[in-house]
Amino acid sequence: MLFGLSFGTLNLEAARPATNRVPLKTNPNQLADLRVQGTVTDENGLPLPGVSVKIKGTKTVVSTNSAGKFEIDVPSTTTVLVFSFIGYATREVTVADQKNISIQLKPTSNTLQDVEIVSIGYGTISSKEVTSAVAHVDASQFRQGGARNPLDLIVGKVAGLQLSRSGSNPNTGISVQLRGAVTVNGSSSPLFVIDGIPGGNADLLQQDDIESIDILKDGSGAAIYGTSANAGVIIITTKKGKAGPAAFNYSSYFRKDYMQRRPDYLSADEYRAKILSGELKQKDFGSSTDFYDQLINHDNLSQNHNLALSGGTDKTSYRASLNYRDLEGISRENGREEYGLRLNITQKGLNDRLTAQINLATNFNKANLLGGGGWESESAKNPTLSNYNPDGSYRFDLTSTNEFARLAQETSNRKQQTSSADGKVDLNIIEGLQASLFGSVTRNNYNDGQYRLKASEDSMENTDSRGGGYAYKGTFLSQAYAVEPTLQYKKTLFDKHSISAIGGYSYRYYMEEGSGASNRGFINDLLREDNLNTGAPLSPATASVSSFKNDNTLIAFFGRLNYAFDNKYMAQFILRREGSSKFGTNNKWATFPAVSVGWNLTEEDFMKNYKFIDFMKLRVGYGLTGNSGIANNASRVTLGGGGKYLFPDGNYYETYGPNRNPNPNLKWETKRELNIGLDFKLFEKRLTGAIDVFKRTTKDLLDTYTSPQPPYVRDFLYTNVGTISSKGIEIALSYDAIRHTDFTWSMDVTASTLSNQLDSYSNDIYKVKYKTFGSIGGAGALGDAYTTYEGGKIGVFYGKRFAGFTPDGKWLFYNRNGEAVRNDQINNSRDDLNATDLVPLGNAVPKYYASWTNNFRYKNFDLRIFLRGKFDFDILNTTALTYGNKTWSGNLLRDTFTKFSQIDDTYMYTDYYIEKGSYVKIDEITLGYNFNFKTNWLRKLHVYVTGQNLATFTNYTGNDPDYVLDNGLGNEINGQRLGIDARGPYPSTRSFVVGLNVGF
Repeated sequence: MLFGLSFGTLNLEAARPATNRVPLKTNPNQLADLRVQGTVTDENGLPLPGVSVKIKGTKTVVSTNSAGKFEIDVPSTTTVLVFSFIGYATREVTVADQKNISIQLKPTSNTLQDVEIVSIGYGTISSKEVTSAVAHVDASQFRQGGARNPLDLIVGKVAGLQLSRSGSNPNTGISVQLRGAVTVNGSSSPLFVIDGIPGGNADLLQQDDIESIDILKDGSGAAIYGTSANAGVIIITTKKGKAGPAAFNYSSYFRKDYMQRRPDYLSADEYRAKILSGELKQKDFGSSTDFYDQLINHDNLSQNHNLALSGGTDKTSYRASLNYRDLEGISRENGREEYGLRLNITQKGLNDRLTAQINLATNFNKANLLGGGGWESESAKNPTLSNYNPDGSYRFDLTSTNEFARLAQETSNRKQQTSSADGKVDLNIIEGLQASLFGSVTRNNYNDGQYRLKASEDSMENTDSRGGGYAYKGTFLSQAYAVEPTLQYKKTLFDKHSISAIGGYSYRYYMEEGSGASNRGFINDLLREDNLNTGAPLSPATASVSSFKNDNTLIAFFGRLNYAFDNKYMAQFILRREGSSKFGTNNKWATFPAVSVGWNLTEEDFMKNYKFIDFMKLRVGYGLTGNSGIANNASRVTLGGGGKYLFPDGNYYETYGPNRNPNPNLKWETKRELNIGLDFKLFEKRLTGAIDVFKRTTKDLLDTYTSPQPPYVRDFLYTNVGTISSKGIEIALSYDAIRHTDFTWSMDVTASTLSNQLDSYSNDIYKVKYKTFGSIGGAGALGDAYTTYEGGKIGVFYGKRFAGFTPDGKWLFYNRNGEAVRNDQINNSRDDLNATDLVPLGNAVPKYYASWTNNFRYKNFDLRIFLRGKFDFDILNTTALTYGNKTWSGNLLRDTFTKFSQIDDTYMYTDYYIEKGSYVKIDEITLGYNFNFKTNWLRKLHVYVTGQNLATFTNYTGNDPDYVLDNGLGNEINGQRLGIDARGPYPSTRSFVVGLNVGF
């Protein structure tokens, strides 16, 4: 019945009587003195079917047909007709002497009501009643075109939200941090809630399907999600169908990427000249090869197409969208092709007391994972080498990989399907009391396949199966289930007391499993990874097989109470009791309370004289959240394979043993957060904004510590020790500078400041003076870049302070007495602060973030200019550290012979290579034009051109400072480390987009 009603809406003429008169009079004995007919249209002049046309004060009612037409018999010319339709403002019209009435209904949008509706988890609330720190971004504020991830749409739009990407690789994710680091080893990413699905998969989202994004920043609001919300909550709401005629929307864009900045290495001719001059003692091989350029896909062109159909009646509404996206990276053999489908159906029944909603989404994609790497190794090769031997075959050697050949002789693909289904039923039991049941399932499955030809470098250099092909096949499957019944009550008492309460139960189950198998020795390249047993006979030397499976369960009881008095004083109380299978038997349950209050100052008499203040609200909130983002069996003893070993009988046997020690006392990390905020609208609502000040502390940090043997079997234990804290200020402003009929100018500004520190990392049992993070890697075995002492700030570069060079080019560093000494006279100990010569060298965490958006409209033209920046932070330039030193035997930076020309010594980690990373970026300029159409088949047409990442203003000499990780503690995230500019990152690109949006 549900689908029948929905598709009936599509075939409008078939679903309704052929005549335009809809005889729905509820009183057949009523005498008709006058027959009135007419048409009802929307704000665009399009017909509205299903509009209720009622004689005021009676039960006589008819509905408009598919053409928006109606006929009704009225008793007199003084009759008043009431036109009503969900989502549109009700209108009343006196018949008088009119026999044909044409009426237009206007939507009751949030803009018209001057009320912004904000998602706060398990419900929505007016922005005027919000008492916690919540940021709301709707589709009109999104960045235009080219979003690879939903959060790309709001880069720089939310104060306190830091988003970092390692480059423009279409197959890598985005790292997210809200208000600084909150953990050492637990999950540091906010919880995603997509259409109510906790932990929803962002891969299922397309930018044209998203209605709004809400961010719960502080603990007083996020506590409703308990342990999943330690790092905040990002709530994404997709577009839904609306009552009205069937409407199609098509959007499309094409995107071209260009290299923005590449490392400044010597060309082959320059390298050859340095050899001839004696500045380089290397060999000239006679060729001229730009190895870096050979990795670039100069012909890249990405495209996106989305077609959506929506409509319905006041009983049934629907929205369906189809999406095709082909993303090509700037790197060769690096792309992603996707097909997506999303369907939403909403059905009302039982006299509108029952509402049922179903959301279905699926995404099929094929990713080419082969390319995207090799940038460092190719840049650093001697440019007088060739990719080929004199006979035309690929040149291989045992010191480096021929990336050009690898891209031609290997394949690495992933075929993935991600799906979700969720449904919700709301039943209004009595006035104000609503029972709801929500359920969801998400499934993510992919198959990986790799093959290396017999003639590939890997196959030719393999000692166990030389000259035989290599194949790998892997699978992964994850499934998540959620069931959440809730009961909600809303009531207004004595016109001044407003109460809203919700209570519920949450059950979540997550399972993941995977397997992988490989083999070598394939005598031909025909079957590749599709038939692994056609390779060499399976043996530990040539083949490998692995598999895993784990799961976890989380259950919770939660409640929230909102109270408001006379639109002046507001309060919110949250309590969540939660249990997880991840934690020890003694600590499986925890309680997370929160409270926040709001004071609408503009309702007070003492504010009446301040005419320039239209609205001002003070907020204070305090709440607890937890962190359960750890391994599923972290508290238990688990057994695992120790590897296959050759026994005296000549056979290989697997060994087994415990992987970890048990810890029955393992529990959640707990974050306590205080937030004070001010929301305001000034100068006839021209200036609006919010200011938030926060202080948060996470206790019982989860990490691995050394454990005594005995009684423990293993020498390490996963346990709770330590405290981390952060504090900051966030500002978000919007200003309507000019408001004219033909010209408008508005701007949005965000700014924030952040400070993080590791308060403690020891207790009576486990003693740790400091933690080191951020492996520098590369030549020289230089160790970790960061040392964080108890009570010290996070992200501090710690090492030797540069003092100069000796006449023969050897390093000099300052010791603790301020004397310039050679490296062998430096005390590198970190244990005794009174003896060490190591000092803080800088901080990789930006102290300030800012963005500035300008929106202009002149008649039908619109222009958006978006700038953002990060300030007061440092970056370790490891490219200069390694390839600015003549010790390296391959290619070198041009600065080696100018800026770094004095160096005649080994690689060294020092502040000599630490640079200021502050920058301002012109991140987006979009110029668009809106065509105004008033036809029955074309509603709108908007075309635009966009430039992204157009220019970066900085004194930093390395790669794009925006692509250097600015969050975390220094441990690796998506291949990045805090503040360390990798030697071969995926390139930064400048993009140009051409797109259109059509409604018909």
